[in-house]
Amino acid sequence: MCGIYGISERNLSWVKSYMRKCHYRGPDNNNTYCDENVTLGHNLLSITDTPSQGIQPWKTNKGNILIYNGEIFNYHDLCNRYKKFKPKTQCDTELLAWGLDEFGIDFLEEIDSMHAFALWDIKKKHLILSRDHAGIKPLYYSLIQGILVFGSEAKGLLDIVPGSRNIDYTAFACWNISGLNISINSFFKGIKKIMPGETLKYDIKTKKLTQIKRNIILGGKGLSFNEEEFREVFDKTIQESLIGTRPIGTFLSGGLDSAMIAIHAEKYTNQKTFTNHIQPCPADPNEDYNSDSSEAKKLAHDSGFNHTMVVHSPKLYAKYWKTSVEALEEPLYNPSIPMYAHMNDVMSKHGIVITLAGDMGDEILCGYPSYINAYRQNFKSHRECVLFWLTKRLIRPPSFKMKININELIDLLIDTIFPASLWDKDDPVSSYMRLDQQGLCSEDYFRRNDRLGMLYSMEGRFPFASKKMISYCMNIHSSFKMNNTLESLKSISRNSYQNILPQSIIEKSKTGWTAPINLWRFQYKKECSEINRIARQITDIKKLPEDKRWAPLLHFMTWKKTYNMNF
Repeated sequence: MCGIYGISERNLSWVKSYMRKCHYRGPDNNNTYCDENVTLGHNLLSITDTPSQGIQPWKTNKGNILIYNGEIFNYHDLCNRYKKFKPKTQCDTELLAWGLDEFGIDFLEEIDSMHAFALWDIKKKHLILSRDHAGIKPLYYSLIQGILVFGSEAKGLLDIVPGSRNIDYTAFACWNISGLNISINSFFKGIKKIMPGETLKYDIKTKKLTQIKRNIILGGKGLSFNEEEFREVFDKTIQESLIGTRPIGTFLSGGLDSAMIAIHAEKYTNQKTFTNHIQPCPADPNEDYNSDSSEAKKLAHDSGFNHTMVVHSPKLYAKYWKTSVEALEEPLYNPSIPMYAHMNDVMSKHGIVITLAGDMGDEILCGYPSYINAYRQNFKSHRECVLFWLTKRLIRPPSFKMKININELIDLLIDTIFPASLWDKDDPVSSYMRLDQQGLCSEDYFRRNDRLGMLYSMEGRFPFASKKMISYCMNIHSSFKMNNTLESLKSISRNSYQNILPQSIIEKSKTGWTAPINLWRFQYKKECSEINRIARQITDIKKLPEDKRWAPLLHFMTWKKTYNMNF
């Protein structure tokens, strides 16, 4: 994973300034390219070869210039398939450059990747910007009086994009209703996000930016499945996810998805596993906040994993509060962000450079109770599905006054991030899952992993989000994954690993890593003195609500102050 940056003019000082702001994205090397039309910059985190072999910007055989952030997981398969490709390095950048020269943008259909890249076509005077099918890698851009600026993080664009310190109303409306900004607009007015799977072309002569491709993995063939085949496909996916030479750490949550990843990865690499442990663990009649930690510890012991339990406390929550808010760049309606930052910091200090996580497993294999709710709704149209997704995600949304109504917002989302192609009238539940894949995963899981992992110079990987796994699983009708009961959720995974994983993990209900900040604040007031002090310093409203909105709204207020936003 790396950082990429550019502008459609000669402006080396600005690009270098952008690179310095995001230096943690590539501590192994950095370089620039500049001509009379464009300036490009790159920070390198070396993964598959030595830093000297992977220096970018990369000049292709045709003389084009490529800057690239990501990994091509089917690299070895493609090398075997295309005998004309004669690699001089182990860098997948070289393969991407060759493929774009040879096949143009159609080569994106061949790669199973996570990526964000920019390609400067010297002869045609085109800049191509592209983002992977699932939106794992970020890419922001803005047009300023015909000048294109872009980069891996929004913060480097703030001082060059006019009015960007004003909050974008569409982004705010999305967050205000659903807890996520899934729109193509960032929270910073005038700065946009390339959508998952989108490729744009900027013409230097006309100064116009147009979409030339949107690659979404749909599935939808309604196939059944075979347990042995499912395990074989997943095993191949894990092998491909281990590409590279740097130390690997697995987020072992204690749930089914991460357990599947860990037991397959252990066959092929010397991974280290990590799990969060809450201390003190508050009393809660509805949840044991260390149930995941207990299951992870037992699995690690029985499987011989090199395991670390990362103890998280109210004091550490306060310590990582401001750091995590700044790193994420946009508000997230999630109370556990500081705990995730702490975990990434610990993993980095253990020498980890590549992380594996089970995100998107639930979204392709029916892991949430929300899919039962979707099943019971029996949607009749795509719009009905989008409306339900947007308005029923949160029990207690922020509920500020909005300057855009719900119908206008839905129209915008269907025109952009949630196109009609996501709808399958024969499988409404799979249609709903695709909204999670394009919205929830990209703007929650992948965002926090990229920002908090890269803050400590680590590359995050998600085997379930590979083209291979999404295509395979989404070609299986949702009726094979669940029915109308909670016990049926994740049935494909449960059945396939019935005699491989412990029964306690197979039967475990969905929990996840959650920092119990509200219970801490009521049950351990002394330990929470620092986070309460931060809240009193930051909030510009008289009193934060004393419910689950406390941390997300404080996050929003902290973000607003950190980035000096007008609201």
